[in-house]
Amino acid sequence: MTTLEEAAPAKVNLFLHVTGRRADGYHLLDSLAVFGPAADRLAAAPADQLSLTLAGPFGESLAAEPDNLVLRAARTLAAEAGVTAGAALRLEKHLPVASGIGGGSADAAAALRLLNRLWGCALEETVLTRLAAPLGADIPVCVASRPARMQGIGEQISPGPTLPECGLLLVNPRVPVATPAVFRARQGGFSPSATLPGAWGSAAAMAADLARLTNDLEAPALSLCPVIGEVLAALRAAPGCLLARMSGSGATCFGIFATPAEAAAAARGMPPAWWAAGGALIT
Repeated sequence: MTTLEEAAPAKVNLFLHVTGRRADGYHLLDSLAVFGPAADRLAAAPADQLSLTLAGPFGESLAAEPDNLVLRAARTLAAEAGVTAGAALRLEKHLPVASGIGGGSADAAAALRLLNRLWGCALEETVLTRLAAPLGADIPVCVASRPARMQGIGEQISPGPTLPECGLLLVNPRVPVATPAVFRARQGGFSPSATLPGAWGSAAAMAADLARLTNDLEAPALSLCPVIGEVLAALRAAPGCLLARMSGSGATCFGIFATPAEAAAAARGMPPAWWAAGGALIT
């Protein structure tokens, strides 16, 4: 049997401004999403029925989910394309769950890309992005898995600045953080939309501009999960770290480095009890 594979790279919010709130309660955001250097892996083989098995260091964290996002994405694609075949899916979960780096969203997006190939649907990326939107606000940007500006509730996607080649380090203290709780803990008003250049010529220039922006969810996440402060302190103390910030609603934090080698070296210096992945930012 032909088995196809697809990577589901981590989504990292280099900044995240909460710019407002809709009447239905959804918050409006402005963020620059980038991808790397860690990923889940999804494999699919032809089958009569749709099934999903879980593996990897964080696979057990999803075992209790009765309706995984991967399966929901698969059924959505099948309905759109009129597919009656099934698929045997295997998800290797390498990204921490409920960690602010869009692991579940990345997995669902990978399922759309992978099954689009396996089933021979030949749907354009724009169609996959449309199918992704009802499944979750972060899934559309993960379909392309390339740097992008996210606005609205996440469904408004536009090209971000051209990024320099640089290193990115992700660190998570292995403590899950629930996104709804972080939004409930948020206090104060709203932030304006950011002004971004068309391109950054170096990692240092990018870090300097990003330092003038914020992640508006960092303070409320810290109040719920104080160990995030320890992660940020460890990142800022790492040799070569140009900027340290929390991603999404936490608890994963990131550090920007001039080179992938520096990010990988810094990962080896993090406490062994934490999850850390360092390497190249996908540009």
